[in-house]
Order: sequence, then C-alpha cells, then structure tokens
Amino acid sequence: MKRIVVLAKQVPDTANITGDAMKEDGTVNRANLPAIFNPEDLNALEMALEIKDQTEAKVFVISMGPPKAIEVLKHALYMGADEVMLVSDRKFAGADTLATSYVLAGAINKIGDVDLVLAGRQAIDGDTAQVGPQVADKLGFNQVTYVSRLSEINKDYLVVERDGEVQTEIIKTKLPVLLTVTSEANEPRYPNCLNMLKYFRSDLESKSSDVDIAKKNNWIIAQKGLEDLRLDENRCGLKGSPTKVHKIKSITLAGGDMQMYDADHPGIKQLINDITKDYIEA
Repeated sequence: MKRIVVLAKQVPDTANITGDAMKEDGTVNRANLPAIFNPEDLNALEMALEIKDQTEAKVFVISMGPPKAIEVLKHALYMGADEVMLVSDRKFAGADTLATSYVLAGAINKIGDVDLVLAGRQAIDGDTAQVGPQVADKLGFNQVTYVSRLSEINKDYLVVERDGEVQTEIIKTKLPVLLTVTSEANEPRYPNCLNMLKYFRSDLESKSSDVDIAKKNNWIIAQKGLEDLRLDENRCGLKGSPTKVHKIKSITLAGGDMQMYDADHPGIKQLINDITKDYIEA
C-alpha cells in the first residue's frame, strides 16, 4: 500500500449551536459558529496512521472548506499525517453532498495512485453519511461503510468488520477501496509534541509572512481550487447542488402536560387524532 487519503471536515460544534446557525438561503453560517475536527474523521485518520505504522504507506489528508479549515489540517500533521491539502474556492460554497463528493473525488485524482480512502461514517453537521459513498462511486473504488475494525492488511486486499443492521459483518475487499469509519473503530491518538513544534507555523502560502522560509521548512499548506483541479464549475457549489433547504425550524424541547391513552381501539384512534391535529398542517 502506497498512498492513503483521509477526508477530514471542519464542522460546527453542535454542542454550541446558536440562533445564527443558518443563513437565509438555507446554508450553514459557519463564520458565526465554533468549529471542531469532525469526530469520526479523527477515527478515520487514526486508522490511516495505524496502517502507516505497519506499512510504508504515506497518509494524505484533504479538507474542503474555507481557509480557517487549515486548523484541522494542522491537527492532522500534529497527529502524524505526511501531507495535507485544503480544497477551497468561493465557487465551492453552498455545496450539497453531490457537489462536495465531486470536488473531493477531483482532489483525490489530483494526488493520484491512491490505494485507500478513509472517511468518517458521517459529519455531525449534516448527518447524511452520503459523501463517502458518493466519492467512492465517482472514483470507481470499492466501498465498505460503517467499518468498526480493520482486521487484516494486505498489498492487494483488506479484511474489515462492518456494523450491520443486526450483526457484525466480516468483509474482504480488493484495493482500491473507500472505507467509512465509525467511532467504535479506535481511540484517536493525541497530537505528537515534536510534530506540533515542527508544524505550528504551517499556513497557506498567501498568509505566510516569509514564503521562502516557510517553503524551506515545509510549512506551506497546499491549497487547490476549481482551476487547479480542472473541475466543471456547473457541478460545484450551489450550481451543482440539487438539494435545496425549503424551511428551517428551531425546535426547543420543553416539558408539558402528559396525556395517557388506553391501549385499545378507541385510545389508539384518539392518539392518532391528537397527533394529526397538533403536527400535521391542513
């Protein structure tokens, strides 16, 4: 195995959501929300690093987002990733899962010669679990979702355990393959102190105070946009996103009166009538 790509996303901290979470067009107002490394993407990165520890594979981490998403890329370097890439362009803004997977697949093709792609099962901001499988489809890779354990590594195949609906499934898959990883797969390691000292000054070339020194010390974080990846603009961002947000509703959970219903036909009929009256608009 030569190259492993990990897809990492900077997401809003859902434990600290405010009323400014969404814009009027239905997209996430990320500028006004505290951001963190998507938890299950950390599990995917840990799995990649465990494979790196056992083989000669190099670990590449890609994040699609605004410039501030370099924080998750720096965190990946601190943990032991070999190279990172920020995929960022104003024309990528507002992308749904279809447009996002198109851009990420283009970034992976830009790296080239990739044997394995790892991603978290899902992101906590959208909870769709769609991006990983859609990337695999666009790359033409095999895919296994909900991976909870990596059992065997071979130059031609992997054996993994997958959380099925009613039982654990053991799957042998040929390379190249994309895996989506659950939080049960491992415990992500802490950042390495030496790596933190090595990379804490890392930044985008446009933001580096002294580009020559930054390049000499490998502090430049690569940034790729629409033209760099040679993508079709009509398949990116809002233009390439068929998913539209129709309505946003803020829900506050609060205690209320308790209504008991008898477990017989009249009681069930009354329950259905009450639910219809309270929650279904005429």
